[in-house]
Amino acid sequence: MASLPKPPPPPRPKTRGNYNCGRCGQPKKGHVCVGPVPAPAPGGAAAPTPSPSSSSGAASASGAGGEHRLRRALSFDEAGTTPPSPEKKPKVEDMDMGEAELDEEEATVDVGARQMPREVMAEVLRRLGPRGVMAATGVSRGWRDCAGRVWRAAEELRLRVLASSGAGLLGALLPRCTALSRLDLRMESDVDATTLSYIAFSCPSLRTLEINMAADAVNRITGEDLSRFVSEKSTLSVLKIGGCSNLDILNLCSSSLSILWLSDLCSLSKSVMNCCNMNELSLCFTQQSSDCTDLVTLMDGLGRTCPNLKKMHISSNQLSNEAVCALENANLRGLCMLSLILGSKITDAAVASIVRSCPSLELLDLSGSSISDNGVGMICKAFPHTLSRLLLALCPNVTTRGIQLATAQLPCLQLMDCGMSLCANVKNEKEGPHFGELNGGIRIIRKLSTLKRQPVHQKLIIKHGNLKKLSLWGCSAIDALYVNCPELNDLNLNSCTNLHPERLLLQCPNLKNVHASGCQDMLIGAIRNQVLNEFAAAESSLPCKRLADGLKRVQLPQFQKQQPLEDDKLIELSQTQCTVHLGS
Repeated sequence: MASLPKPPPPPRPKTRGNYNCGRCGQPKKGHVCVGPVPAPAPGGAAAPTPSPSSSSGAASASGAGGEHRLRRALSFDEAGTTPPSPEKKPKVEDMDMGEAELDEEEATVDVGARQMPREVMAEVLRRLGPRGVMAATGVSRGWRDCAGRVWRAAEELRLRVLASSGAGLLGALLPRCTALSRLDLRMESDVDATTLSYIAFSCPSLRTLEINMAADAVNRITGEDLSRFVSEKSTLSVLKIGGCSNLDILNLCSSSLSILWLSDLCSLSKSVMNCCNMNELSLCFTQQSSDCTDLVTLMDGLGRTCPNLKKMHISSNQLSNEAVCALENANLRGLCMLSLILGSKITDAAVASIVRSCPSLELLDLSGSSISDNGVGMICKAFPHTLSRLLLALCPNVTTRGIQLATAQLPCLQLMDCGMSLCANVKNEKEGPHFGELNGGIRIIRKLSTLKRQPVHQKLIIKHGNLKKLSLWGCSAIDALYVNCPELNDLNLNSCTNLHPERLLLQCPNLKNVHASGCQDMLIGAIRNQVLNEFAAAESSLPCKRLADGLKRVQLPQFQKQQPLEDDKLIELSQTQCTVHLGS
């Protein structure tokens, strides 16, 4: 029986060709090869160039018999080889081709029915918030590319982290911002070491970091976590963190850190800050009786570890004369701003230490202390030519004599705060602590054991040529007030309940803001009449003529005429120059 002929083998399936040039290896799209042409075959005959319809196998450069052939423009794999899997192909070729297509075909992005240049679209997205830019990535490929440009070029980022997002949002967003130098976080979720690790690894050039905690969020960062973060970030120069109640220790070592703000501190067992270039330090402790931080050791070590310190702010009820004397021993002669608030144990002896150790102070804040008029006199004698801001709020031993002495002997003074110092309504100790507010919204607890009752009817006279801001909030002991300050533009008279309207005189032509919340209605009316010139607008514009005896002037209605336009403008300007604030 005759054997049937063998069926022909099935045709080899086509495989995807190579998009690179066979000579130089560059992508073929828009490419003109300049590579060397292979030498002709022996015998003078040129090597035939195979057409795409020729046999399937591409001959190698050195084939049988030594014949040299050119590779085809679109070369395929050999018949016996297995085509490579798509997932194992290198991505370099696709990236090169994508960049070329982007340069030639996708220089614009679709916005509705119009085309917009990608640079313009990126500039538009740059003006959106972080959540708006993140939402733009899901519109199209072009929008996603523009959003990527915005993230890569961002140098400052302000982000509100919701409780539902957590630290995962930072882990997904911060790696895109490779050029980030300033990061401001409003945390509504808890913060721990994971948050710091995301920031440390994703922001290599970070210079400023601010973390503000919401009311319900908890800061779980420990002292060791903070020390490790500061030591690893060699570019960090500004660090501000709130809610630092779980630090326990404060051991920082950095040569780049220049500004450090830490709030809500409590019971630090160790406080070492080895930062040679630090010039501003702010430490706010919680107002708890269980706080056992040794401020004397902290102050004593600042002179050795932070010799260039210029601005220092410490808020603690543990402040005392011993801590201020330790600051004198630290020999920080370069201090120009010193703020020691809520230290009810600070007396005139501490003022003497400050005068000896800080010869060039520009700002001094001793709010909440127990200094008296004698301490104010020492301040006036020590800093007559440098001190421009003096804050003595909640100082019950300071009277009108001390305030008038400061305004008379400090010619460079521009800001003075005496809120609640001249307070007549002192509650009994049995009623418990009294809560008040200092400038900046700081919640304080007053020590009633050191307070004394101020006389109710006091007269305060302030005359100063450079004073711009004066705060007398809560000074209920003032009965009469006379202010003659040509440069004054802000006056705070909130809760001056005993100030008599007829004993108020304001001679401040540049006054722009007057705060009169909690004052009597008659006092508010007197303030309006003096600062808004309401009576001046109501005056008649009739000309006047003096009688023959020269004792009286009468108006002449028959010569009634309209005021010039320039006078109307002046009256309108005087009426709109100052604003009386009655809100809380």
